[in-house]
Amino acid sequence: MRLVAAGVLVGLVLFWIGVNFVRDWPTGAENVYANFLIGTKNGMLYGLIAIGYSLVYGILELINFAHGDVFMLGGMMTATIITGLALEGGSWYGTAGGIVLAMVVAAAFCGTLNAVIERAAYRRLRNAPRLAPLITAIGVSFILQNVGLIWKGARPVSVPNVLPHGAVFTIGGVAYTWKMFFVLCVTVPTLAGLTWLVQRTRRGKAMRAIAQDREAAAMMGIDVNRTISFTFALAGCLAGIAGVVFALDTTNVTFLTGFRTGLIAFTAAVLGGIGNLSGAVVGAMLIGLTQSFTDGLRWHSPGSAWTEAVVFGILILILVFRPEGLLGEQTPEGA
Repeated sequence: MRLVAAGVLVGLVLFWIGVNFVRDWPTGAENVYANFLIGTKNGMLYGLIAIGYSLVYGILELINFAHGDVFMLGGMMTATIITGLALEGGSWYGTAGGIVLAMVVAAAFCGTLNAVIERAAYRRLRNAPRLAPLITAIGVSFILQNVGLIWKGARPVSVPNVLPHGAVFTIGGVAYTWKMFFVLCVTVPTLAGLTWLVQRTRRGKAMRAIAQDREAAAMMGIDVNRTISFTFALAGCLAGIAGVVFALDTTNVTFLTGFRTGLIAFTAAVLGGIGNLSGAVVGAMLIGLTQSFTDGLRWHSPGSAWTEAVVFGILILILVFRPEGLLGEQTPEGA
């Protein structure tokens, strides 16, 4: 029944895209391709943030609502560094060095911030009823929003547009821009490195052991506190890198950026299967493409005003038939 429902949903989406493709040929083909590129770019960005949610949930079963605001502060740190270095109009190697520096600083800043949040706000609540850490996470989110408000003010913070202009290549009249290429160059190696760390290193094995059974992992000699702090720091580093990518792509950040973008990334993590890293990426790509096609396709497309409604409508439909998400594992209640 679930497979049939999922097949019907995918079939309807493909039918809708196909009609757009045929109805306005050849501009329809270009429109579909252009929206596919935009959706892929946005999906990769959401994936970087969504994995942070899944990492923390997988090891603590905690929904860290402050994660989106850590990402926002990473974007503000990027704005500070890029503006301070005055990279706009400089040489390409100077610009590349400045971007790498911004990425290192933002990742270190957000990783440290996330580890401090875990130590100060969450550690004492591990054995508390689940509502207590949830409310605490919401409180930390509001605190970080106000930090961003005090730091940069209520108006959008402009980030110099230092990425190259123009297209890397053009297919069928549709340009693959340098901004899209930058997101790809940052996201793919980051996700590959994270996969290697979780699957192949001792620290990653410790994380997986604690996610399966915290008490048994402690009995086997694994330092639970240190591993959980490392997980939060790692999730914060991903948020910082995502903040750099977002700031350089959109060229502006506000103190509310983390709320909206973080909510979409959290939705992606739930859609793919919260706690599953691959599922977070799959969910993020699906949401990115759904947003792009809803905004950009013309034939019976609801338009950008309905984008969130369409995204969350699809989420509800999938979770009704598969509550654990697309790639999540079904677990007994209370396990």
